[in-house]
Amino acid sequence: MNAPQAGLIGRAIERREDYRFLTGQGQYTDDVVMPNQSYAYFLRSPHAHAKIRSIDTSKAEKAPGVLGVFTGKDTAGIGGLPCGWLITSIDGTPMKEPKHPVLAEGKVRYVGDQVALVVAETLAQAKAAAELIEVDYEVLPAVTDTATAAKAKVAVHDEAPDNVCYTWAIGDKAAVDAAFAKAAHVTKLQFVNNRLIPNAIEPRAANAVYNRADDSYTLYVASQNPHVERLLMTAFVLGLPEHKVRVIAPDVGGGFGSKIYLYAEETAITWASKRIGRPIKWTAERSESFLTDAHGRDHVTTAELALDRDGKFLALREYTTANLGAYLSTFASCIPTILHSTLLAGQYTTPLIYSEIQAVFTNTTPVDAYRGAGRPEATYLVERLVETAAREMKIHPAELRKRNFIRTFPYATPVGLTYDSGDYEATLNRVMEIADVKGFEARKAESAKKGLLRGIGYSCYIEACGIAPSNIAGALGARAGLFEAGEVRVHPTGKVTIFTGSHSHGQGHETTFAQIVADKLGIPMEDIDIQHGDTGKILFGMGTYGSRSLAVGGTAILKAVDKVIAKGKKIAAHLLEASESDIEFANGEFRVAGTDRKKAFAEIALTAYVPHNYPLDKLEPGLNENAFYDPTNFTYPAGSYVCEVEVDPETGRVRLDRFAACDDFGNVINPLIVEGQVHGGLAQGIGQALLEGCVYNEDGQLVTGTFQDYALPRADDLCHFQVETAKGTPCTHNPLGVKGCGEAGAIGAPPAVINAIVDALAHLGVRDVPMPATPYNVWKTIQAAKKH
Repeated sequence: MNAPQAGLIGRAIERREDYRFLTGQGQYTDDVVMPNQSYAYFLRSPHAHAKIRSIDTSKAEKAPGVLGVFTGKDTAGIGGLPCGWLITSIDGTPMKEPKHPVLAEGKVRYVGDQVALVVAETLAQAKAAAELIEVDYEVLPAVTDTATAAKAKVAVHDEAPDNVCYTWAIGDKAAVDAAFAKAAHVTKLQFVNNRLIPNAIEPRAANAVYNRADDSYTLYVASQNPHVERLLMTAFVLGLPEHKVRVIAPDVGGGFGSKIYLYAEETAITWASKRIGRPIKWTAERSESFLTDAHGRDHVTTAELALDRDGKFLALREYTTANLGAYLSTFASCIPTILHSTLLAGQYTTPLIYSEIQAVFTNTTPVDAYRGAGRPEATYLVERLVETAAREMKIHPAELRKRNFIRTFPYATPVGLTYDSGDYEATLNRVMEIADVKGFEARKAESAKKGLLRGIGYSCYIEACGIAPSNIAGALGARAGLFEAGEVRVHPTGKVTIFTGSHSHGQGHETTFAQIVADKLGIPMEDIDIQHGDTGKILFGMGTYGSRSLAVGGTAILKAVDKVIAKGKKIAAHLLEASESDIEFANGEFRVAGTDRKKAFAEIALTAYVPHNYPLDKLEPGLNENAFYDPTNFTYPAGSYVCEVEVDPETGRVRLDRFAACDDFGNVINPLIVEGQVHGGLAQGIGQALLEGCVYNEDGQLVTGTFQDYALPRADDLCHFQVETAKGTPCTHNPLGVKGCGEAGAIGAPPAVINAIVDALAHLGVRDVPMPATPYNVWKTIQAAKKH
């Protein structure tokens, strides 16, 4: 029999779920094959912008194995894909929300737009039939440039003739402008936060099954939040009774935000499954993923920082144009606004901030949340300004930051957030020790002997995780709740099944959730099973995104465990013939205080289900409890990063030589999993800084549509990461004291890398280097600087 494990919180326990993944036993959506399975293929637009004059599907319908061919005429009666957040413009008007059709209706608006759905006995037959579909297009000029979209002569949507979805702002513009007018120093930068393509290892996939016996649907889908998927699909698009649709998200091979959203493909095959009367499976090919998975970032920004003569920050302002792509994706509208501008205080006491965001439609793939979601863009803006200001004012970058750090908490920022805890100077001091900043000059001299330029860059990030609470988010435009649900089902033998509305797709929930429950109940982790991802089993939950799982989902589970313990005390009091107030619970035992009289957790569980000696008039049988948790605030993880690079001035090649990180995630449940999350985030953030960049040509064709053209970071692009989690300042408003960790690396890394490159080139007068800092982009920057 497994013994109870005490003190599980804070232990580096290997992930329980890894065994099945490493031995090929994972069950992904594409692994699901139903009886009488059929297969879907989508004919996609080769044009970024065109009217559809006609579609002839007659030949395709007669092709071997074809079960059905559908176009926008067939789906015109159903709703469009909804956007989950309403943003209101400065003038009080709501954002423009053109219909996002499941299949194109009269017009295509980006390369990859769904034109027709073909369902056949085999995938090969579906592909062959799609080639027989004849589409007559009237090609139109495309809008592809973020910066000039609002001035383009062609409209992506009739509802937005100037291509502007909204112009939103936060802050006191007049007060900010006045502060700039009397500033001793102003630092100004103009830059692009480059567009990224998510590229999770598992492409998107779906398998829709219609059951004629009870008029119900089951959808297997690679999704980060199955309940939200079901709600949006049933209530806003297909008009189906929600209780007649079951959504199952099995093992999911990464998401990074791209699998949060309701997409056209799973919606279309769910709709078609009833018409075909067969299960329909669709799995994206990698080229489809490049074209149709929601992209990230894509901001064009002008930002300024005002300082007094001593380097104290007086004000910050930004004007950003954010690309939304061709349609509003599920949470697209809140990414450059609510999740971006509210983080512009960073770790600093900047008293005045003004942010103005113009969001535009273009003939490109829709843009939405990608690991960090608005917060990487905010951190990049702030940390590039701070580092540049330090150089211009001849103040050490660390010193300038320390002069402006927030030191007292809670702290209300001028952009609507209240930080509850933090110790920013501690993480900066520690990362400088880890990075051996004192030895930098000696390493720089060694690099110079090799003809290389060495630079060092700093980044101090903060992020807001576990977006909350629902009522405030609702007032800001959210069209959904932001709570989480947990259920604890204790079986008669004392074994436990946990049902969580959070979804695991690489985060390690099956381990960390089991740790917190085992620690609380004093039972072995092996006695606990974690279930997620099935709307047919689990209470309505909001899924996993925004580093919310442990802080929100874990707290919901903990609240349900507390209810189990409370009921267990009632049962124990009866069995031990004691007052309920005298019953204590610890280490898996219910004990009468001050005595040796006790009952084990398993004994109480058995009594709950075999109530022979049980006050049924006072206690109902069973030991099953659930809880919902809606946080009162975000959590605010923060940290400091130091990066060192070597630049070859002849070729522009950048070599990442050293990278140190010190993060404050509050209380840490499993340091091994946290370190893995940080490593992954750093790799993605460094990828954005050095390698990744999505490019469209003027006709709207995706130039970087394969891994030959879109460079993901490889092992030899990275260096050894020196990662440390600080003792931390616990979150003050959740019982675990935890803060999010999954996005930190992707948020803090890009400015650290670019700051290091700029430092290496500063003697040439270089103030900025565009992302991605490819050899060509760096070489061009060097050449331009030499001319001046």
